[in-house]
Amino acid sequence: MATYRKRNGKWQAIVRNKTIGTTSRSFHTKQAAIKWVISVEEQIEAGTFDTLRPTHITLGELLQRYAREVTPVKRGATTELRRLQRLIRDPVSSLRVSQLTSQAIAAFRDRRLLDGQRTCHYDIILIRHCLKIAMNEWGLMLSSNPVDKVKMPPSSPARNRRLEVGEFERLEEAARQTKNPHIWPIVVFAIETGMRRGEILGLQWEHVELDRRIAYLPLTKNGSSREVPLSTNAAEVLARQRQRNDTPSPFPVTPNGFRLAWERLRSRAGLSDLRFHDLRHEAISRFFELGLNIPEVAVISGHRDPRMLFRYTHLRAEALVSRL
Repeated sequence: MATYRKRNGKWQAIVRNKTIGTTSRSFHTKQAAIKWVISVEEQIEAGTFDTLRPTHITLGELLQRYAREVTPVKRGATTELRRLQRLIRDPVSSLRVSQLTSQAIAAFRDRRLLDGQRTCHYDIILIRHCLKIAMNEWGLMLSSNPVDKVKMPPSSPARNRRLEVGEFERLEEAARQTKNPHIWPIVVFAIETGMRRGEILGLQWEHVELDRRIAYLPLTKNGSSREVPLSTNAAEVLARQRQRNDTPSPFPVTPNGFRLAWERLRSRAGLSDLRFHDLRHEAISRFFELGLNIPEVAVISGHRDPRMLFRYTHLRAEALVSRL
């Protein structure tokens, strides 16, 4: 038996059945609610309706399923899996979904904020999406997503970290102590091109034209392809890498291997606050200081929205004096 009622501008569909008990879902239109009810009733009759009762399953179990079924198809799967593994170990994952109230989520948010706004923001978004998938696709019997009622943590201010005088040399000196010959070329290449870490590590020789000084990226973070013009220094880095190895990739390093190597490198250099992504900020800022305009820099960086490009731009006042 199904009933419908309009609440707060949305249509709530409620299905009551002796086998599954009661399940409900809210929709923006009554037509969508009716369509869902028909689908549920057909599944119940066929014995295929999969229900996840909030009193019988924990958040951790949902996150584990999310890690198995949803995360692997994402481009940032490796990073998200690490985040999920940490979340699954967190005490909040031991809560049954019925205990996952907005108050419980808010308490988790406040505790995670101690580890940084950015980390907290990503964790909350991940939990919200996991519950959304569970409700929409796995039959989780919740009338609403408890995360939707929780105020999101404030966004962390945009970083303006750039290399200061002498820091490039400190990194170079530290690189001489590393056993991996590819780490320093990757650092230099990042500063010269503004490419993301994943783009650099995923670059293939078949997509490099040294004679034209072009690197082709068939798939980037925003889902599109782009050609990256290479500076003389960037082209020289690739030329040396071609002589150094005959692998399909100019930089044959795994993401985790590079992450560990980068952490050791910056530690040796005494630059623990420097993130690899800061090198992208450094590169883009240098492009503007060289006199390139917004469309030109956007072609190199791959930004579609100029507003996002400005977040990566931190010009030094002294670099602008000669142009005034």
